[in-house]
Amino acid sequence: MMVVSMMEVIIELPETTSIKDKRHVVMMAKERLRNKFHISCAEIDLQDSLGFAQLGGAVVSNSKEFGEKVMARAIEFLEDSLALKIQDAQIHSEQYS
Repeated sequence: MMVVSMMEVIIELPETTSIKDKRHVVMMAKERLRNKFHISCAEIDLQDSLGFAQLGGAVVSNSKEFGEKVMARAIEFLEDSLALKIQDAQIHSEQYS
């Protein structure tokens, strides 16, 4: 069985004053998530907003519990280690046989 666990996170970026600043913060967050948690991630919405970014991430495993645990730890990492304020976060898993 294959399980795809996904997260969708809206983060607040109050310190960004330009698209360049936002791009730097978002790219750094995506790279750190990829390196630390081995997840695929991308900026999926709010590209035109200076103050907010929406990131999506996914991991493939054979366990819903494991995948959702990785996603939850990734969200905690964004908030605690990268000091980003989470406005909304959702975790969801899909099973394929």
